[in-house]
Amino acid sequence: MVRLCTIFLALCVPAAAQQPKKIPRIGYLSLRSGAGDIDLAFRQGLRDLGYIEGQNVIIEWRFAEGKSERYPLLAAELVHIGVDAIVTIAATTQSLPP
Repeated sequence: MVRLCTIFLALCVPAAAQQPKKIPRIGYLSLRSGAGDIDLAFRQGLRDLGYIEGQNVIIEWRFAEGKSERYPLLAAELVHIGVDAIVTIAATTQSLPP
């Protein structure tokens, strides 16, 4: 009887399943209308750190197509989908002082 109870109790305890590792999601927000050299450099920098898009990191790309007024909407969209971090790219036409 004791053996039967032990087996029954062992079957009732749920097995500790390993949780799948969460893949980080990065929101990427740019004023441009598509990927350029800076975007490729960002992707390469992630690769250098061991992050490969589609394998162990997801990048949610958003481009404002040259319309800065779209930034708030695109940023809100990235927040809504629950990215872990948001990267923005700012470009200036003015040169920096020496």
